[in-house]
Amino acid sequence: MTWRRRKRTKAPSVADADLALETLGTERLRIIVLLALGGALSFLSLIPPTYFSSSMESAFRGNMSMFIAWRFVVLSGLVLYLVGEHLILRRLIARKRRIPTIYRYATALIETSFPTAAVIVAAIFSDPQASISSIPVFAYPLFIVLSALRLNFRLSLFTGLVAAVEYICVSQLFQLDSASYAPVHFSKGITFCMLGLLTGLVALQIKKRILDSVRTAEERNQIVSMFGKHVSQVVVDQLLAQGADVRSEKKNVCVMFLDIRNFTSFSEKRTPEEVVSYLETLFEFMIEIVNRNHGFINKFLGDGFMAVFGAPVSNGKDSLNAVKAAQGILERLNAEIANGNVPPTTVGIGLHAGEAVTGSIGSALRKEYTVIGDVVNLAARIEKLNKEFNSQLLISENVRATAISETLGKIIPRGLVQVRGREASINVYQLA
Repeated sequence: MTWRRRKRTKAPSVADADLALETLGTERLRIIVLLALGGALSFLSLIPPTYFSSSMESAFRGNMSMFIAWRFVVLSGLVLYLVGEHLILRRLIARKRRIPTIYRYATALIETSFPTAAVIVAAIFSDPQASISSIPVFAYPLFIVLSALRLNFRLSLFTGLVAAVEYICVSQLFQLDSASYAPVHFSKGITFCMLGLLTGLVALQIKKRILDSVRTAEERNQIVSMFGKHVSQVVVDQLLAQGADVRSEKKNVCVMFLDIRNFTSFSEKRTPEEVVSYLETLFEFMIEIVNRNHGFINKFLGDGFMAVFGAPVSNGKDSLNAVKAAQGILERLNAEIANGNVPPTTVGIGLHAGEAVTGSIGSALRKEYTVIGDVVNLAARIEKLNKEFNSQLLISENVRATAISETLGKIIPRGLVQVRGREASINVYQLA
């Protein structure tokens, strides 16, 4: 039995896909510019130079009418070709498909050959030496410069090379008896080639900036999807600075659990719309206070939530930030009740600090940033103790020890408390 090794292909990233779509847009813009110029020149080519008719007739050896006709044919051919290319691009954009590489090189060759065809027509019907310096020659730099919108270094360089080779070949074809002009035309061809090189470098810079912008937006979207819509802007900016790849690691964090008391009985007497409005009113200012104190809402628990301070980023004052956030929530809640914005409401808040494993868990389809460890379980148990002590804010010994005591306000020791699911008792302190 023979085994064939499969070739692994790297799946295109979101940035690559977005760049492909952006390239379609810039290609379309390039063609629109060329169409506008080609259409204008086609119209102007039909206007005979009446003011210089006698001199022009002698310059064209009596073939000026034929020259005008052929010039119109070349320009019209360019316009029709660009219209067809524009229609193909519209179809690719509608289907969000990439432009085939061979197609891009073929179009670069065809487009750059139209000025060559115009020079040949001018050389056939007029003075060949004058045709080499005629207006169509100045179209070469235009095609080269606009190739920057292809966002491809090689394509711009290829366009410059095509212009250089075709120009040098035409100049030699119609000026074999004027060897003294050969170095001049050769230098002009080299100039076209160098212009293609410089345009390619510009295209590289444009492409790099677009990719950087797309990747920044991609990382921001990953962070927001991982941490939810209620992550603070400070956290987003810090995560973007260090990268969106949030790996699992051990961190010292402070975990907050908040629960709205008697929510079940409240919901029984209200319509679903009233319950949602009630929760939105509470969560709006609670989330804002948590974000302001450098925390973020990790999970919503129906009638409450779990917030984390110190992960994914920390300012070194995690426990203090958590206490300030909890006190701020209670103060704002009392003010909202006094102002009649929400009905009388009681909440229970529990805080505990310690080491936990933080990071993103899940699959490629769905990932969630989470905090795992005993610190989470104990914070939840401390929150439930509020019912036993008829309190609203309880903290553990770890939080009291790591926060600045004089800023905590009045602290009421509740002594050693046995927590369900743990053998060892813990010291608990009441702040409200």
